[in-house]
Amino acid sequence: MFSRSSRWVVALPAALALGLSGCGSGDPAASPNSASASASAAGGGAKELTVFAAASLTGTFTELGKGFEAAHPGTTVKFNFGSSATLAQQITQGAPADVFAAASPATMKTVTDASSASAPTTFVRNKLQIAVPADNPAKVDELKDLADPKVKVALCAEQVPCGAAAIKALDAAGLKVTPVTLEQDVKATLTKVELGEVDAALVYRTDVIASAGKVKGIAFPEADKAINDYPIATLAKAPAGDLAKQFVDLVLSQQGRDVLTKAGFEAP
Repeated sequence: MFSRSSRWVVALPAALALGLSGCGSGDPAASPNSASASASAAGGGAKELTVFAAASLTGTFTELGKGFEAAHPGTTVKFNFGSSATLAQQITQGAPADVFAAASPATMKTVTDASSASAPTTFVRNKLQIAVPADNPAKVDELKDLADPKVKVALCAEQVPCGAAAIKALDAAGLKVTPVTLEQDVKATLTKVELGEVDAALVYRTDVIASAGKVKGIAFPEADKAINDYPIATLAKAPAGDLAKQFVDLVLSQQGRDVLTKAGFEAP
């Protein structure tokens, strides 16, 4: 179980389109060789770049993907957003992808240890906040309030980066919190707050900002001891290796940094 948001755009390759238009025409000019030559002249047809990225990058990477498509006519960027741990497992099991952006070095290490990615680069950092409904019915003000058994709390599962960060923060505060639910990525955890199913959750600051007022974020000092670094890398078997490198360059560029910091991410 994990929350996953993908954007799919299917384009018919130019060579195939030319081949179909010539079917049954009897025109010698519609031969495979001439169709191939025409496709080459047109830039080789449509191209697709597949990016696997942590759920907390959904808004920023979607924006960067649109910019990348505009700068690379004929290219479609397809995203698979979800739990970094789940995405890493999919990659090591052979899922076709070009770029992986994880919410922690530990999940990226799963991929690099399997020789499935190039050397990663840390591009942003993120920290936790307490997310509560806008009207904050449980009157949560600080981290220790989450230890109150009357307060219904949602956390990310321990194996995913936001869950591991939550454990670090709670340990740093010396608190024991018993969540009513453990979710498989940060977006699913935040949704529990947005729907009013829980009184509070530990999510990333960027997700609180992205909620656009649906939840209220409460900063707490122990979050500084549980900051997550986000690494990005091209994948070893990337079907679109050149495009993958260009997308990573965009993320690392000033343009990429501006989009990410505007969303609440911190520079590494």
